[in-house]
Amino acid sequence: MWQERAWSKRDDREMTFSVRKSSAGRWDGFEAILYEASAGFSEQQFVRHNVSMQIGKPLLVTSRCNGETLRRLQVPGDVKIVPPGVPRIWETESATTKLSMYLNSTLMLSTAAAMGIDLERIAIRPQLHLRDPRIEHVGWAVNAELETPEPLGRLYGESLGLALAAHVLRTYGPTRPVATDARLPQRRLTRVLDFVRTNIASDLSMNELAAIAGVSPSHFKTLFKQSVGMPVHQYVIRRRVEYAVELLQNDRSVLADVALQAGFANQSHLARCMRATLGVTPGTLRRTLSS
Repeated sequence: MWQERAWSKRDDREMTFSVRKSSAGRWDGFEAILYEASAGFSEQQFVRHNVSMQIGKPLLVTSRCNGETLRRLQVPGDVKIVPPGVPRIWETESATTKLSMYLNSTLMLSTAAAMGIDLERIAIRPQLHLRDPRIEHVGWAVNAELETPEPLGRLYGESLGLALAAHVLRTYGPTRPVATDARLPQRRLTRVLDFVRTNIASDLSMNELAAIAGVSPSHFKTLFKQSVGMPVHQYVIRRRVEYAVELLQNDRSVLADVALQAGFANQSHLARCMRATLGVTPGTLRRTLSS
């Protein structure tokens, strides 16, 4: 994963990096790394669009990029955007914790196409210091997904990547408005819903569902929400909860087995999602069904 960066040693203070959490291999088109960095210098050049966010305590940071030098206090939630191929020198006086998010070219291209943008005709400029509430919201959600022992799965992670790509393109590159009333044709929507139902225990992928619908992942995300009334990852969770309810009607089913059969990571994951969706726990529901 560190081939993203070309390190340049300066004054014997080359930064060292330690990965705390990584999404490597979990999501298509989008990757996130939570890491610890020592004080010092580093020279970076990315091969993917990089969006990084300060996670650790406030510290002074100096960034040099495209002839611009910026030195200021960086606090949790502060964001940087660096396009691929743009060298950047980074200097800190103390250790820190960062979240680095990478948007693959395929994801950026498909998202741009769905938004009516010709990605080859725009240039997203480096942003060395931002307060962007939408990126911060995505960043903290990604950080939580990396840190939790009960991740919500590929669909959720890939949805965050699509949201981040769309926001970066819309806010930091020229965009054209897209129609908001478009929906999936009924036949394609039915194929997707049938696939979700028959593969409810699988770790479903946004790319997988988009391929079944015959559209790009970013376009699928928008069309699905317009067609069903909720994001695809929320729909899948709701269908899993409903299937778990069916299984709970069998008194012989062990709760841990019900959770796995319905596609949840474990029993506590099932309980959390069922409480959020129906307002009850599996144990309470089972007692209600059997009374």
